[in-house]
Amino acid sequence: MSDITKQALANSLRHLLEKKSLSKITIKDIVEDCGVNRQTFYYHFQDVYDLVDWIFHNDFDRVLAENKDYNSWQQGCRQVLDYMLQNRILILNTAHSVNRIQLEEHMKSWIRPILSDIVEDLSADLSISEEDKEFVTTIYLLMLSGLFLEWIGKDMPRDQLKNLDRLFCCMDGSIYHMLQNFTPKEKI
Repeated sequence: MSDITKQALANSLRHLLEKKSLSKITIKDIVEDCGVNRQTFYYHFQDVYDLVDWIFHNDFDRVLAENKDYNSWQQGCRQVLDYMLQNRILILNTAHSVNRIQLEEHMKSWIRPILSDIVEDLSADLSISEEDKEFVTTIYLLMLSGLFLEWIGKDMPRDQLKNLDRLFCCMDGSIYHMLQNFTPKEKI
């Protein structure tokens, strides 16, 4: 029942975003649109931005459920971009209502688990420290989130999506190669 209520609140927020910006939407607006009371909202979320964060985490988890390994993560990124285009109003309203640092931190929190899983899978047969795995994850996290943030900052033009393919071309095989570079070399 809890997820049904959360989803209803999310749907109300999406509905309201068709009429006004995120910064103008109040909890009162959401609960009136949803037909629940304020206590119900606060039982599930701290504020409107907490609801937005839940929407993105929930939706991204659903979109990426089958694309969390090395062989399919690029397809998962494309599906995230498709999701973002379908939810353009929510994405842009959120981007324009929070500062860049907040947006970047949220985006990193959505992308990091995927990259961490990929790095973990690719390093399974390598002797590499956790610190080095984290470093490699962070490098790719910065590249992906930077590309997404630049695209959002330009109001998500479709013609800029080709940059994702360019990034994939650059990254193809490079994660494993970078991990190999961190393995201790045998001395002859």
